[in-house]
Amino acid sequence: MPVAHTVSAYDDELRWLVRRLSEMGGIGEGMVADSVQALVNADMALAQRVISEDLLLDVAEREIYDRAVLIIAKRQPMAQDLREIIGSIRIASDLERVGDLGKNIAKRVIAVHTMAQPKKLVRGLEHLAELALTQLKEVLDAFATRSPELATSIRERDEEIDAIYTSLFRELLTYMMEDPRNITACTHLLFCAKNIERIGDHATNIAETVYYVATGDQMSSDRPKDDDTANVIATSPGD
Repeated sequence: MPVAHTVSAYDDELRWLVRRLSEMGGIGEGMVADSVQALVNADMALAQRVISEDLLLDVAEREIYDRAVLIIAKRQPMAQDLREIIGSIRIASDLERVGDLGKNIAKRVIAVHTMAQPKKLVRGLEHLAELALTQLKEVLDAFATRSPELATSIRERDEEIDAIYTSLFRELLTYMMEDPRNITACTHLLFCAKNIERIGDHATNIAETVYYVATGDQMSSDRPKDDDTANVIATSPGD
């Protein structure tokens, strides 16, 4: 946790950053969950609400950046304090991107539900989203507690989301080949699935930042960051 300072206003400034990041995390989680539900239930009103909420994260990111720069200029922080402030900027950037990805999913709700589409695969996105949202929630908990152990655990589970995304990618390709009428809808679903997989990547980025803030060390850079869809060989059904 952040250290206490003799100047109480300094502590208030650091607490403001933590509180604003927590608010951003809550908004981001809600946007992702709502965008997937809008996709599953063809809820256009919910999708539109998600799109409009993205502005809240844009504003919050700018506020955190501006406040962090001001704190650095005024307090000239060192060691853990400086890591806290730089970490806040990095986490705010990742959370803003999470909001963008949720918005992108919401934008595809209308397109997906105005054409024939495999309902099973729309539902299949829910499981992928559940994993990504679990990662996001846990990494925000790791930030709140400055837990390097939880941050490490989250980072190590990133491959699980990648594996499920690759499986879903393969299934969507199969639906496209079985019936050309599925191609447009499945293409939109592929983009949605990729957005969810990227949300998991941003949760992992936050985990790495939390580890740095808590320990002063960087995690090793050898984690795989790519999915395996480039290696998927499309074969026609029955081959």
